[in-house]
Amino acid sequence: MLSKPPVRRAHIKKSKRVNFQGIYQRAIKDSFVKLNPKVMVKNPVMFVVWIGTIVTFLLTINPDLFGQYPGENQRLFNGLVTVILFFTLLFANFAEAVAEGRGKAQADSLRATKSDAIARKLLQDGSIQEVSSTNLRKGDIIKVITGDIIPADGEVIAGVASVDESAITGESAPVLKEPGSDVASSVTGGTKIISDELTIRVSSDPGKGFIDRMIALVEGAQRSKTPNEIALTVLLAVLTEVFLIVIATIPPIANYVNNPVSIVILVSLLVALIPTTIGGLLSAIGIAGMDRVAQFNVIATSGRAVEACGDINTLILDKTGTITLGNRLAEEFIPVNGHTPLDVAKVALAASIFDETPEGKSIVKLAQKLGAIVDFKTEQAEGIEFSARTRMSGTNLPDGGEVRKGAVDAIKGFVRSRGGKLSEDLEQAYQKVSNLGGTPLAVALNGDLYGVIYLKDIIKPGIKERFDQLRRMGVRTVMLTGDNRITASVIAREAGVDDFIAEATPEDKIRVIQEEQAKGKLVAMTGDGTNDAPALAQANVGVAMNSGTQAAKEAANMVDLDSDPTKLIDLVTIGKQLLITRGALTTFSIANDIAKYFAIIPAMFAAIGISSLNIMGLTSGSSAILSALIYNALIIPALIPLALRGVEFQPLSANQLLQKNILIYGVGGIIAPFIGIKVIDLLITGVGLARF
Repeated sequence: MLSKPPVRRAHIKKSKRVNFQGIYQRAIKDSFVKLNPKVMVKNPVMFVVWIGTIVTFLLTINPDLFGQYPGENQRLFNGLVTVILFFTLLFANFAEAVAEGRGKAQADSLRATKSDAIARKLLQDGSIQEVSSTNLRKGDIIKVITGDIIPADGEVIAGVASVDESAITGESAPVLKEPGSDVASSVTGGTKIISDELTIRVSSDPGKGFIDRMIALVEGAQRSKTPNEIALTVLLAVLTEVFLIVIATIPPIANYVNNPVSIVILVSLLVALIPTTIGGLLSAIGIAGMDRVAQFNVIATSGRAVEACGDINTLILDKTGTITLGNRLAEEFIPVNGHTPLDVAKVALAASIFDETPEGKSIVKLAQKLGAIVDFKTEQAEGIEFSARTRMSGTNLPDGGEVRKGAVDAIKGFVRSRGGKLSEDLEQAYQKVSNLGGTPLAVALNGDLYGVIYLKDIIKPGIKERFDQLRRMGVRTVMLTGDNRITASVIAREAGVDDFIAEATPEDKIRVIQEEQAKGKLVAMTGDGTNDAPALAQANVGVAMNSGTQAAKEAANMVDLDSDPTKLIDLVTIGKQLLITRGALTTFSIANDIAKYFAIIPAMFAAIGISSLNIMGLTSGSSAILSALIYNALIIPALIPLALRGVEFQPLSANQLLQKNILIYGVGGIIAPFIGIKVIDLLITGVGLARF
């Protein structure tokens, strides 16, 4: 028995609780750090506010820096404006910092799963050398035993063991790992082996493992703006430039009528008119979208992938494990060609004795229940694994016989190739199983067809309602299955998918994706095997299962830590919620600006004696400016919870969503400033700051 090596600094995550107090404390600190002009310049709207704050600060120190302007207590007024603008910047930075803080908190949790252990490296001569896990390289062979922390990502090449993946997935149930399986051979560094031992081939170099990549992505180190975010940023920059030009035309007009306007008032007007609300929340919305995906235990490689989920037009879904519960179980043996159910059971048992899949084990169990036994020495027989091309599996018997089970069409071809004849009652058995929505598998010994195995499929509860929601959102669903067309049509009808492809091969996945994309549609799909990697890479949104192969996880732009294919439906919802939230807050921000004009315009003309424009009844021009700026600053933190949580999602069409947004956030965005600015004006007047 191998001795257990010492493990240093191995910490396993016990809980996924988020320390919100720590997040807010770090966010407050980061809000000041983000005042760095190199950071602020990335947000054109808030960079203009940053410049305005510097200008008003200088004018607070020296009110006559750019010339003398009439009015008393200019230094106090300038100082108040400076403070308000400064807090506007802090609130905008705080929104982004809180969103980033959630990602950093998750990264800290992931980082705690990493370990620096002594690994047992197998050398070419068969000896074992103890090395630090940081010295392992791709291709190295290592041995792990009960109680070990797996030191690096890899593929199991020998052994069968239970692995605790709770450090990554949060699920306490152990996962069986064994070689030769797409969904059970991949292991992740930081997980723990709790029984038996494994031989693993390392698949990543130090610092490039799955956990390392997740940490970098969650922390936002590799976050880049999405196309929609870039487009909106450009639009906001253009609007800011337009208002900058408008403000620049005021001084000549004011000087012409002998009522010069101070620089501080011009800066205040500019800040109040530009879309600072959405400018301050834009990054937070995008980061929060990735965070919501992370809360579903899905790691997205970029915000682009999350946003793409909201634009998806077509979902490509496997039947087994996604639409049905998976793990189809043998329900009945249907004899043909004059054989009895026991005859079918004996041949099915022989064909499945080497089949370790849940379906294969269920066939063995049902056959044994009927009294079937194996009448040959299994060590002298040869197991034939299932192939997507042959669509058969089975056993080569010691006496030279060939037992096969598989798709009915494939077994028909096998029987013909062995000189056998097909029975007329085969079609009846095939139709019976297919009409029940089950999967028919034919079994044969050499050229003799024995019967059909009825594998029962169960539709997942509530899946039809979820597909109905997707349909209302304009998302088309396509089911891929290796089943025959009759079975596929029954399952598709019961599940409520829009289309299906029967007897699908791995090549069909990428073909369907390319055909949909050629029509201008965005496509999403899930996968876990190496043969899924090309399709995952081709899809606009590819979600790989954490239990799948390394190739699949590297090809996809999302990884589901829980290995639940149905999460793809949730991801579409989250992506649409991200887009809806961004649209709603943009609508609210622009509507706010429209309402603020009615507070600012009186301030622009109060100096020349035009008071008829003061429809809000504000006390004075200076109080109007201060009230608008204070409201402008306070509305940003007020909307942070909505930006982080997202607008409540409802499965509506694009037109319905537009109408709802305009009604709630458009009309609401116009009304809120009237109320807010008026209340603030009354408070300012009450404390004696209405006139300068």
